[in-house]
Amino acid sequence: MAGPDKRVPQPTNLTVHQASKVLEVAFDDGAAFRIPFELLRIYSPSAEVQGHGPGQEVLQTGKRGVGIEDIAAVGHYAVQPRFSDGHESGIFTWDYLYHLGSQQGELWAQYDERLRAAGVDRDAAMPTAAGHGGSCSH
Repeated sequence: MAGPDKRVPQPTNLTVHQASKVLEVAFDDGAAFRIPFELLRIYSPSAEVQGHGPGQEVLQTGKRGVGIEDIAAVGHYAVQPRFSDGHESGIFTWDYLYHLGSQQGELWAQYDERLRAAGVDRDAAMPTAAGHGGSCSH
């Protein structure tokens, strides 16, 4: 099948709210979401967060106060935010933003369960990974 999937709702408005730390996204199907920066950061689609395969996800903590310093368009299909903690490798497609917005309750519940299973607090500092290239900034 050639061309983009027309079933994916397209954004009609995208607003970064610095004070309330939410990304507001409206779509052409009438849906509108206010997605907290923290949720965007902990579910970043980057390999740094998602790993390189199932079971390799890196639990993100200490992201409650994260901000978005900049957000750039990636073609006509996505945006790439630069977070205040230095993370900037996640490319958020319209479909993924729609998923994050529409599934917030379930995603927060999954995050809480992962925190409990790992025995860590949401506000705990991220551990520094030995052998990591040092590209993470804190």
